[in-house]
Amino acid sequence: MRLALLSALTATAALSCSLAACSPPAEKAEAPPAAVGVQAADAWCRPSPKGARVGACYLTLTAGQADRFTGFTTPAAATPQIHTMSTEGGMMQMRQLTEGLALPAGEAVALKPGAEHLMLIDLAQPLVEGAQVTLNLTFETAPALTVQAVVRAPAVDGEHGAREHSAGHG
Repeated sequence: MRLALLSALTATAALSCSLAACSPPAEKAEAPPAAVGVQAADAWCRPSPKGARVGACYLTLTAGQADRFTGFTTPAAATPQIHTMSTEGGMMQMRQLTEGLALPAGEAVALKPGAEHLMLIDLAQPLVEGAQVTLNLTFETAPALTVQAVVRAPAVDGEHGAREHSAGHG
């Protein structure tokens, strides 16, 4: 009887070991969940020239998984829009990105002068250096995100200089 019981236990243990050897380890069976949400960094707005009714803000967005930046609201302007700039025929052209802006997974997408940027149309008040602008960002799938953008002069004014901004362009 003992020998039969011992044989049965040994067979069960051997079967368990062989099944375990065929199964992947638990930590490899499931991939870790992808990071969700969007991170925002380096949010800032350019001071608006005297009398200007428009302003521009910039930031860098990084999505944990592929997403789309679909829009934003701000108490600083009546009409907030996502814009892009390009040069066509030697002329700077600015247009609204009505479909938003793609955010590839894990890639930093910089909204910056002379490229994609946030346009604040019909400012509630001038954007003065040192002030902060609240930006409420919305995405296709990630939760909404609120950031504070400081109003400051750009560190370096490249090809997209003061002349375009005094005219109210991004």
